[in-house]
Amino acid sequence: MSVTKEKILETALTLFAREGFAGTSMADIAGELGITKGALYRHYAGKRDIFESILRRMEERDAENAERHDVPVEPIEQGASAYGDTEIDSVIAYSEAMFRYWTEDAFASAFRRMLTLEQYRDCEMARLYSQYITGGPLKYMADLFREMTARGCWKENDPMQLALEFYGPMTLLMAVADGPDAADAVELLRAHLRRFVEKNRA
Repeated sequence: MSVTKEKILETALTLFAREGFAGTSMADIAGELGITKGALYRHYAGKRDIFESILRRMEERDAENAERHDVPVEPIEQGASAYGDTEIDSVIAYSEAMFRYWTEDAFASAFRRMLTLEQYRDCEMARLYSQYITGGPLKYMADLFREMTARGCWKENDPMQLALEFYGPMTLLMAVADGPDAADAVELLRAHLRRFVEKNRA
């Protein structure tokens, strides 16, 4: 049986999301694919090599998503003007698109679930969970709101407070999207985004 490197990544990530990274072996991945461990090792040097490839894929996807929705990619220290020039409609569209990405895209959703599982067992996974799901997006939104407020888009308010009000419900709704009420998650998100804009737009 011939398998592609892409299929290996998808299969491995599905297992990592279900069993945890530590709980999945190369033999498990090979077995799930229906190939020998030797065939698997011809594609990847080991489980860590697979994990690094998954991380590279996620970084590429993040940059593509940000560029597609016309929101800043680089840290604010490298491009504050880009943050200030971002339009409110772009932020809202990007936020809904990213929510769908993290909850509906098979690869991204499995990556998020893997980090959720592993954050309590592994310091690197905890750092990645913060970078992708909690602290990283929160800081990003605070930087964005700081610059947009300076440009007069939002009412004067503490940028981190705005970020918490904006992003906090999104992380809760990711959990809703994983459960029995998944069908309600996107509409609840849209209602939240509408209320946030109505309340805070200058």
